[in-house]
Amino acid sequence: MVWKKAAVIMIGMTLLMIPVYSGNQVEAFSNQVIQQGATGDDVIELQSRLQYLGFYNGEIDGVFGWGTYWALRNFQYEFGMEIDGLAGPEVKNKLVKASNFDEGFVKEQIRQGNKFTHYGGTPKSQQTKKPAGNDSNGNQAPEQSKPKKTEQTAVNVPSGYSQNDIQLMANAVYGEARGEPYVGQVAVASVILNRVESASFPNSVSGVIFEPRAFTAVSDGQIWLEPNDTAKEAVLDAINGWDPSGEAMYYFNPNTATSSWIWSRPQIKQIGKHIFCK
Repeated sequence: MVWKKAAVIMIGMTLLMIPVYSGNQVEAFSNQVIQQGATGDDVIELQSRLQYLGFYNGEIDGVFGWGTYWALRNFQYEFGMEIDGLAGPEVKNKLVKASNFDEGFVKEQIRQGNKFTHYGGTPKSQQTKKPAGNDSNGNQAPEQSKPKKTEQTAVNVPSGYSQNDIQLMANAVYGEARGEPYVGQVAVASVILNRVESASFPNSVSGVIFEPRAFTAVSDGQIWLEPNDTAKEAVLDAINGWDPSGEAMYYFNPNTATSSWIWSRPQIKQIGKHIFCK
């Protein structure tokens, strides 16, 4: 009997030594809050999971920059969480439940210098592309003579706006207003610029476009459609001073708008299907 009692006691002590985890445990990441400016493995996992879900289309490089920041904020918005651009325990748990992360695969692609066309959702062989000049085994191909590149510069682009700004605005215009008359597309671009110049909005193109709930194209993903030349020309016309919106700060489609607030804004004019207002 003595040995039986001893065995029971030992089993009980063993059970007490097994750690008990709370329901908030994160099964991935470290225990650190991930925020803008962070670097390392946590950011690689964050970018990979956001890209897996379609919120991040930038490079998976382990650097928490603006692209990662706005992707995270959009993820928080779509999943009904506090929108603060910080990846704490709640955000990490939600990401882990909603996505998959193959750490070995991702880090091997980074080590080889391969670029992700999109992580997740397709066969792994289709998720990355090798750097230009590498053969099928990842080796550097023999260098061949290449035609000399001529330096390209933007035409009629005032200082203060980068090519990235122009590209992002073209994406927004195309996502928001393709099918609208050309003047209406210029007007949408003008609204973005008017907000950049206003103290009531972020003071950058990316900040205005990715402000939560600001543009439908961001919420439904159409911001990432490839813009056509018309959208790009509309952006350049707006940057060069044409504002057919009448200095509007907002616009909406009266056939689909359900917000009583947007209907309360002083209206300036209607162009195509959009009403522009102050």
